[in-house]
Amino acid sequence: MTVLTPLLRPGAATTDPLEVAVTAGAWRRLVARTDARIGLLLAGALVLVALVGPLLTADPDVPQYTNQLQPPGGGHLLGTDGAGRDLLARTVAGARTSLGAALLITAITAVVGLLVGVVAGVAGDAVDVVLARIVDVLLGLPGLVLTLALVGVLGPSFVNLVLAMSLTGWAGTARLARAYACTSVTRPDVLAARMAGAGELRIAAGHVLPGAAAQVLVVATLGVGEVVLALAGLSFLGLGAQPPTAEWGTMLAGARETLAYAPWQIIGPATGLVATVLAATLLSEALRDVTDPGVRS
Repeated sequence: MTVLTPLLRPGAATTDPLEVAVTAGAWRRLVARTDARIGLLLAGALVLVALVGPLLTADPDVPQYTNQLQPPGGGHLLGTDGAGRDLLARTVAGARTSLGAALLITAITAVVGLLVGVVAGVAGDAVDVVLARIVDVLLGLPGLVLTLALVGVLGPSFVNLVLAMSLTGWAGTARLARAYACTSVTRPDVLAARMAGAGELRIAAGHVLPGAAAQVLVVATLGVGEVVLALAGLSFLGLGAQPPTAEWGTMLAGARETLAYAPWQIIGPATGLVATVLAATLLSEALRDVTDPGVRS
């Protein structure tokens, strides 16, 4: 019993190495990595553009047909599109639309998946069986097809696309969180908490949830890039943002007919997509390494 006493004190530290790695200088190790610094710089630049850029540029939705398809230069640094709208202004506005929606979808799917997975892993028995089967069904269906079906029922719009992707994208996160929770129930700190009479809710919140959240954070960070690409792709097909809303996928779709003699139309949205995916990839790889005690930076 003396071995378990330190684990039973209120506020005692968990023995989970992943949680220790996250809480003990993880930020210092993260910023010490070159790839993390590049990812943070790109992410910060994208957030700054999305938040401040629209305040410094012209109205992205007002057409000026006398300035149709102007090349970059002069008063239009990225040129204009087929309606004479400033492409820099539309790219900046598209950053707010695309990144805001991607972060919202990522947050919803991460939180729902984390809670479902941890509840299933800790509760076990019938609860685990039911939740695991729901996750299996969702993972067994192609996510893109399910999203397309929901958008078809709800109608093409950016709000409906965000809702559909949020409803269909949490199952993978839930499986990851459940796997972590299932392996955590036999840890010494969890066993000690049960012997001390702690309820399942307290065990899940205090001993399992922090470590599962660390793993979900890594996956969610990488998922931001994937979500941005999916949003752009579906908007390109006309299922998301509708004209004249500035969104990177919609901008690429609008440039198709005149791309042969006005290729500058893709510079803004393409750069935004590449920068977002690169930032998400670099940050997720760095986060994985600093939160995994088995990986040396």
